[in-house]
Order: sequence, then structure tokens, then C-alpha cells
Amino acid sequence: MNKFELLGLNDALLQAIKDMGFESPSEVQEKAIPILLQEDTDMVALAQTGTGKTAAFGFPLIQKIDVNNRKTQGLILSPTRELCLQITNELKNYSKYFKGLNTVAIYGGASITDQASQIKKGAQIIVATPGRMQDMVNRKLVDISAIEYCILDEADEMLNMGFYEDITEILSHTPREKSTWLFSATMPKEVSTIAKKFMRTPIEITVGTKNMGTSNVSHEYFVVNARDRYAALKRLADANPDIFSVIFCRTKRDTQKVAEQLIEDGYNAAALHGDLSQNQRDLVMKSFRGRQIQMLVATDVAARGIDVDDITHVINYQLPDEIETYTHRSGRTGRAGKSGVSMVIVSKSEARKIKGIERIIGQSFERKEIPDGREICEVQLFHLANEISKTEINHEIDKYLPSIAELFEGLTKEELLKKFFSVEFTRFFNYYNNAQDLNAKGSTEVYEDEGDSTRFFINVGAKDDFDWMSLKDFLKATLDLGRDDVNRVEVKDSFSFFNVDSSKAEEVIRIFQDFKHNGRHINVEITKKSAGKERSGGRKGGGFKGKDKGSQSFDKSSKGADKGRRRSSGSPSGGKRRSSDSGTGGREGKKSGGRSSSIESSIKRRRSKK
Repeated sequence: MNKFELLGLNDALLQAIKDMGFESPSEVQEKAIPILLQEDTDMVALAQTGTGKTAAFGFPLIQKIDVNNRKTQGLILSPTRELCLQITNELKNYSKYFKGLNTVAIYGGASITDQASQIKKGAQIIVATPGRMQDMVNRKLVDISAIEYCILDEADEMLNMGFYEDITEILSHTPREKSTWLFSATMPKEVSTIAKKFMRTPIEITVGTKNMGTSNVSHEYFVVNARDRYAALKRLADANPDIFSVIFCRTKRDTQKVAEQLIEDGYNAAALHGDLSQNQRDLVMKSFRGRQIQMLVATDVAARGIDVDDITHVINYQLPDEIETYTHRSGRTGRAGKSGVSMVIVSKSEARKIKGIERIIGQSFERKEIPDGREICEVQLFHLANEISKTEINHEIDKYLPSIAELFEGLTKEELLKKFFSVEFTRFFNYYNNAQDLNAKGSTEVYEDEGDSTRFFINVGAKDDFDWMSLKDFLKATLDLGRDDVNRVEVKDSFSFFNVDSSKAEEVIRIFQDFKHNGRHINVEITKKSAGKERSGGRKGGGFKGKDKGSQSFDKSSKGADKGRRRSSGSPSGGKRRSSDSGTGGREGKKSGGRSSSIESSIKRRRSKK
């Protein structure tokens, strides 16, 4: 039995829900839908971004609309064009079996005449941005004097964006007896003010606690010197070969600058901010959803329209001005039941803000170190090895094998492997040798050292249906350890890393010796560094041999040792992808091809510049 049937939804909605594959309502849907269906009431619903708020108000709104009456009955206000279009598309999917129900989107950047024409034909539901809606009301192109339902979606963000006057003006043209539903991720005082002014004893429902972040997201922070912020960003990307991320900057200028730097350094990146045309923004989002873009650099406002469930990381390149905004940012990942990571890059002077964010979201941050060159080389090398091990053989190569075999005649298997991987490892090594330690030295007075622990490699990852939570649970059960005994779990595509106390290291190796999971041999090895020692005030040196001599800041030159590399999965070997659709001046973001190491293309470019 579909659990949505228990909420009181009619057959037309249940059929649409079945078509979309929904089986169980989210918590906010479970709490809000029965109340909104049974009563004509005002409601304030607080729930984290990505928890299904659109369906929570969309299902009851659609069921209550009179499809035989072509007048506008429902108005939904949302902060951005992207979110406006997203809500409109979702409502159309929900109402596919409601013949005669029309939903129209009203937003800036499109023809106001065309939008007015659509409304004139009959629009029972209007989804609008406040600015364009007020414009159309003032021009008398839309009549909202008889609406029965008004929904303020992402109310906190609309108010943060300065839409208070627009909203109050729009609401002044609506009847007092309507039902107003306010949905928000956080509850700052501005939202409380509008609730008190325009709503009558609203029912309040809360998922989690007010302003609380989702439990599917782990929170990490990295302390660097301010001048090393961009270099740190590239290191974090390189340490996560399968990253699919949103990077947040405070201003449009910084967003554009960081995106351009990433593209120049060879990453598949793009900017998303308010200065782009609607067509540019649509192209960027299409490329991002298609994973042609792996690093989307965005402002808080522009990112409100991002509806992608598979984002692996949110990176706070700069902390937001309002602490509550962090909740919205981190909500971009860990969606639809999946896990995610929210990273924060801070300077020493900003580190104190972490405590404030923890109080707001009700969760703890883990301080981590920006990886050094050896760590990145290790991750990239294991990534390459796992990619090769899972590559399907193209038997067209068979006819060339005799000639190839002659070249390696007399070599043992071990020697052949060493030669094969030395081609890549030497490039990694040369690239990162004497890499500077980017971690800020000295105490930040946020957290104490967490003690000595040992870091392990394990040959399972996301492709084996693990995320950081399920892998941690698997390790705790297998090793018979407590909740906090397994930490720093990092899941890559086909392998992962984790830490346990050094006193238990030998036991871990013993348990995983000849261990199989689902018929597959599990390989666990100790990596070269101790996480506890890494956290005790910063590593000395940071290069492979612990030397500082000759090292330099990586972001001072586009040819520095940290110059970025990215490729989108499945791209043809040696191919190039234009990045002109990113709104960054038509630069080309080059990428390496096939399943070879992503560092190769960058090295070729460096050689070509010499």
C-alpha cells in the first residue's frame, strides 16, 4: 500500500505520485498535508531545503482547486526565477490527471506580454517572483483579488533578498479571508514579523528544530591563511576525484572570479549569479544537471533554484554574512535520503564563527587538514587503479598484444605494474613535490586535538552502494566498535578512507585479513599518515620529504604545483569541452580524456607553455 493514501489525497494525485515513483511521504509532507486538506487555515512550516516542501503544499493546493473555475485561486511566491520554474514544473507533474488545471510561471527576464496572455487564457495557479508579480499587479495584467490560497515559499530567503515591500504590496491586493501557507528553512525575526502581520493564528509545524540542518550532511572546516583560500579550494577538489559540487561565494564578483580561475586551471566549472541572462543561467543549469560541470560556483541567491539530488559536496569558499544562510547552503547536498559533505574554508580570524553555526544547525563540525601533495597523489593513484580494474576490455586491442608483449618480455608481473603506474605516479610526484602546507599554524581556539589515530584505505566506495553513513555503520559492526571509534570516513567512487584509534590498528588489519563482503574480497591497508598527528598544530613541511625549501604558494601562479585538473565522466579520450555556456566569457575548460589520470592534461598544458 502506498503510504500517501493515508494522507487523504484523491485518486488523481495518487496516480501521479505512483507515476513519479514516490512511495513514502517525507516528514514535512506527513505533517502538513493532512492539516491543509482538512482545514482552511494559515500555516507556518519550517523544514530544511530538500525535504519535499513543494509537494507538502503542492498536493493539497492542487486537490483544493476548482478546475471548472478558470479564475486564479492559488498564488505561490518564490525568491528566484529558477525556483519559480522548478515549482511550476513540479506542480504540472503532480496535476497531470487534473484536466483543465493550468499553472503559469511569472518571472523577470521573460516577455511580460506572453505571461499576461497565458494568464488571460485561464490560470488557476500562478507561481511568481515578487518583483515581476508586483509589476503585473500594478499594470492590472493579473487579478488576485479572489484567490483562496497564498503560499510564501522560501520565505526567509525572499525577505533576505529585500522583497518585504513587494510581498506586503502584493498581499494588500488579496482577500483577507484567504489561507496563507508560509514555508521556510529557517525562522529569523523577519519571517516571524510577516507571519504575525499577515496570518491569523497559524498552525506551526517543524521538522527537526528551527534552523536545524539535515542529519544526512557531515560538516567539516579547514583553517588556512586568507591568501591560500583558492589554493585550498583546488586541493579539496583534487582530493575528491569524483566531486560534484556547489561552491558558494558571497558576491557576484567573487563568484565570477573564482569560476574563471577554475576554468583557466582546467576544471569543469561555471558561474551562476544574477548578472547572467536567463538563457545563460538555463544553459549553466542544464550542463550542471548533465554533469558536464562538476564545480558550480554560485551566489546564495542564484543557488536557490538548484534542484539536483546527487550533489556530493557543498564548499563554502566564503562564509555567508548571515549565519542562518549556512542552513540553505548545506541543504544543497544530502538530499533525497543521500549523504553529503559541507566544507567550510575559513581564515584563523573567521574560525570562531564555526561555533555560532553549530548552535544554529544543532550539529558539530569536524576540523580537518587541507591535504598535502602525498595524500592527493595517493587518492588519485588509488582512483586510477580502481578505474582500470573495473574497465571493460575492448578486444579490438587483441591484435596488438603480441607486439606489445614483446616490449615487456622478461618482466615479472610486479615489475610491469611498477612501470605502468610509475608513468602516472611520477607525474603526480613531480607535480606535488615540495607542495606547501596550506593549513594555518597555531591555535584557532575552536577544538582541541582529537588524539592519535590511524588512517586506513578500503577498496569499497559509492559504486558498492556505500555512503559515509552506511560505510561507518558497516565498519562499526564489523570491527565491533562504538559510534565515535570510527571517524573521518571519506567515501570516494570506488574506494574509501577511515580512521580508528591507533591502539586498534592491528586488530583492524587482522579482522579484514581474508575478509569478504557479498562475495567480494575486501582489502584494507594503513595509509602513511596519522590523522591525530596531522591535527596537532599543522604538519611540518608538507612536501614529500618534509622540506619547506623551494616551496611556494600555489595560487600565485597558474602554473603552480596545485594547478587544477578535472574531467567529466564518460568524456572521449583527449577531448575538449567548451565552457562558453557558463557565462564566464567563453573560456574553454580543457579536460583530460577517457579513464586516464586527470593530471595528464594539465601536465601537457604546462609543457606546451614552456
